[in-house]
Amino acid sequence: MNALAARRIWGLLYRHLALYRRSWPRLLELAYWPVLQMVVWGFVTAYLAGVQNNVASVSAGVLLGGVLLWEVAIRSQMGFAISFLEEIWSRNLGHVFVSPLRPLELVAGLVGMSMIRMFAGLIPAILLAFVMYGFGLWRLGPVLVLFFAGLMMMGWAVALGVTALILRHGAGAEPLAWSVLFGLTPFAAVFYPVSILPAWLQPIAWLIPAAHVFEGMREALLIGTIAWGHLAAALLLDLIWLAVMGWLFLNQFEGARERGALLNIGE
Repeated sequence: MNALAARRIWGLLYRHLALYRRSWPRLLELAYWPVLQMVVWGFVTAYLAGVQNNVASVSAGVLLGGVLLWEVAIRSQMGFAISFLEEIWSRNLGHVFVSPLRPLELVAGLVGMSMIRMFAGLIPAILLAFVMYGFGLWRLGPVLVLFFAGLMMMGWAVALGVTALILRHGAGAEPLAWSVLFGLTPFAAVFYPVSILPAWLQPIAWLIPAAHVFEGMREALLIGTIAWGHLAAALLLDLIWLAVMGWLFLNQFEGARERGALLNIGE
């Protein structure tokens, strides 16, 4: 990446960061849902631990770990998609591409903004989980970095697919920015192993990178071993998802530019 490309990416990042500089409601919104999810599930797991003692105490850690890690994927996807929607809502997308900014630089800027939004929302939830329930996500050890990477990449892949649909269908596809990953939750093995699913659904679940991440998380918490096979499968699937969704995004972007839709998308 040359200096000019890095400067253009930073310009896009700064444009979005400036929105948060004097807006406490925007800053509050970043942490609101991750903290709320953690608090609700924390009370559920505290209740289970009180009812069933030691067995449930271990399960409580697995549930809280699932909640917090799933927020990594959700916040990564929504951070990317909502930053893109900000350009549409402000009627700024056409202006952005009057500049020398390239589509891949736009994606890089949105990925950067996604990471900032994700960490800003998740760090308070992780700290509160430790203060309120004594659960430290860091107990997973250094492998936590790979878990984060696998889930962030999946979030970006889904976000690329969502933005491609927005470029193709306009405002009618905007609700997908909030709903797609929630729809994948039953198949991503967030709170239970893939083996719990019906036999005909299990092959579908194994095509979702998050399913491998959460199987690896449970092994790390319950058994204390690192499931390198699951991690490798998750990262390989992430690369496939990113390649497919990236191609779809660039294809729809070129189509929108040829139709002149970049100037009036969202209207």
